[in-house]
Amino acid sequence: MLQKLLAGAQLSVGGATFSRFLFGFPLAAVTALGFLAATATPWPHLSGPFWGFVIAGGAAQVAATFLTVALFGLRNFAVGVAFTKTETVQVALFSAIILGEFVGPIGWIGIAIGLAGVLFLTKPPEGGFNPRAALYGVGAGALFGLSSIFYRGATLELEPLDFFARAIVALACATFAQSLGMGLYLRLREPGELTRVFGAWRRTVLVGITGVLGSAGWFTAFSLQNAAFVRALGQVEIVFTLLASALVFHERLHKREGVGIALVVVSLIVIVLAGR
Repeated sequence: MLQKLLAGAQLSVGGATFSRFLFGFPLAAVTALGFLAATATPWPHLSGPFWGFVIAGGAAQVAATFLTVALFGLRNFAVGVAFTKTETVQVALFSAIILGEFVGPIGWIGIAIGLAGVLFLTKPPEGGFNPRAALYGVGAGALFGLSSIFYRGATLELEPLDFFARAIVALACATFAQSLGMGLYLRLREPGELTRVFGAWRRTVLVGITGVLGSAGWFTAFSLQNAAFVRALGQVEIVFTLLASALVFHERLHKREGVGIALVVVSLIVIVLAGR
């Protein structure tokens, strides 16, 4: 929600995307160092495969976020974000191919129910179907799915550390790489945008803080469970997205949203049972 507000506040798509990582990195780094110090845990060895997973995951997440922010200018806020939810099917396939972690029959049932709920939420409005929005949304979903797989791979590379230590160290490294990469991109491709991002720090800092807190939840879950189950359970965010759409942006919602939300909630219950 904050990121959509930023997209209309004299910041480019790249600037709005960059703000998510820039102010999140210091918080993640301080938390990682503080947690390791408080638990007397030495800083772990960061192997080549770890950095490979982190950089690949960070790049995929940046590209997915870029597409998501671009979506806001094409479609209704809630519907645009809902298009990205096709990732639940994609991440289950990526998880099996890349990490060798499979989803059983009950898990697939939960994913299918959730996808049905998302389809109710992504019915084209009266204005007609927008193929560019669909392409952006599905592409963002695929990239978010890949980033989830790579981030779980990064946390697994830090075993046998405690699950939260693995999550917060991986998060700190990912936000560092993303901040550096996006900063260089904006410096070269969008002169003056870095100045605008820093100039709007009172608003961008909120995006960074909420973004990194959400990411901390994702990374912690990835360190504990198959990424396919984590992302499928994460569909609960569509409920909050719809609330933001109606209450903050005053966008009209339809009766089908009730059916879609109900299906998503049912899918969450099935996913939890499958994940056990």
